Amino acid sequence: MTSDPLSPLDTHLHADRLKSRRLEGSVARLLIDASGLDALERKAMEEEFRSAALALPGVEEVRIGMTAAKVERAFVAVASGKGGVGKSTLSANLAVALAQLGQKVGLVDADIYGPSQPKLFGTSEKPKAEGKTLIPVTAHGVKMLSVGQLVEPGTALAWRGPMAAGALNQLLDADWGDAEIVLIDLPPGTGDVQLSLISKARPAGAVIVSTPQDLALIDATRAIDLFGKTDVPVLGVVENMAGFACPHCGETSDPFGKGGAEASAKELGLPFLGRLPLSASIRLASDQGAPPAADEGPAQDAFIDLAKKLLDALGSRKAG
Repeated sequence: MTSDPLSPLDTHLHADRLKSRRLEGSVARLLIDASGLDALERKAMEEEFRSAALALPGVEEVRIGMTAAKVERAFVAVASGKGGVGKSTLSANLAVALAQLGQKVGLVDADIYGPSQPKLFGTSEKPKAEGKTLIPVTAHGVKMLSVGQLVEPGTALAWRGPMAAGALNQLLDADWGDAEIVLIDLPPGTGDVQLSLISKARPAGAVIVSTPQDLALIDATRAIDLFGKTDVPVLGVVENMAGFACPHCGETSDPFGKGGAEASAKELGLPFLGRLPLSASIRLASDQGAPPAADEGPAQDAFIDLAKKLLDALGSRKAG
């Protein structure tokens, strides 16, 4: 019985991705499953199999085909009507919490003029590119891209609307690989970036972040109205900075009020996803680039609970 000269490939490190192989004369033809891999990972795997096949007796040429299952990806906008409500911190920790629940997660820092996600994730790594396509950086289990990774820290971006929209499109068109959910940390307001996102990516839904105070709620209502007018479903409202526990006496106070966002959500007929406290520990961990959702404790529990409610709202819960 003639042995198969390509059989050693069955013990290759990535043999589970080798779907078929055959030798025609001196030409090895391989079919590889590249599902979930980004462009750089696909290229590396192709070269690994090519080298392994060329090392086998009788193989002089290797022709490789790639196949991949289509990823059903949901873009979810995280928005607020005004700045200073903790939207970016929430976006970062929500993404980490989703990853903790087993989701394949991406995060776009679409706050073009004030990017903060590289600091929140504690990474200064620059994204690589395959041609003109960016490859997201992975940190804390999340694939992340930000304009802050592409410019020098502290650089003022004096870009008009079309330039900001172009930058957003480049981030959205990145190679997100196996990411099932991509959160988009939007800048505050209802301007060019929001409209560009809705036109380009058509989000599966939006999460609205507000503090309990009346001024923030007024602006949050404007953001809700924008998504309503563009047929993007609002998945729910989050009340941030609700309650502050004094680290010395333990007494809880409400410097921004309490319950305002929940009441507004009820009035508007929208789901209320939960409230998060005004916490010195969350602020400190965020400044240090260590998302508290990645570490056990009350903060992680709060973000995990929020992530579960978001998955339920999306109808794609995959928590174990």
